[in-house]
Amino acid sequence: MALNKPRYTLFKNTKYALNGLIEVTKNEKSFRLQIILFVVGMILAWSLPIDFIYQSILSVSLFIPLLAEVINSAVERTVDLVTFDHHELAKRAKDAGAALVFLSLGMLALIWGLTLYAAFFL
Repeated sequence: MALNKPRYTLFKNTKYALNGLIEVTKNEKSFRLQIILFVVGMILAWSLPIDFIYQSILSVSLFIPLLAEVINSAVERTVDLVTFDHHELAKRAKDAGAALVFLSLGMLALIWGLTLYAAFFL
């Protein structure tokens, strides 16, 4: 049985991933804001007079909202592919994606707060 699937290679998969990243960056204002948060956060994390391990924790945590935003964008596009009409399940799916982004920002704030507390007060 032949499936209608392209043959994947490392280079093709990388190309698909980069195309997705470009598409989300072009079409999602929220993702562009997350990129600004990421850049500012990276500069701040590596400028602080704290140990390397704390800087690393702060830096890695900045990826969490970016990942959540990409997942949210995928959910939104999938729902829009199925229907543009108002449907309660479509709304719930989109709201769940938005909740993921919200929780990721809360997790980011918690990680930064605890890490900075540990770096400066413990």
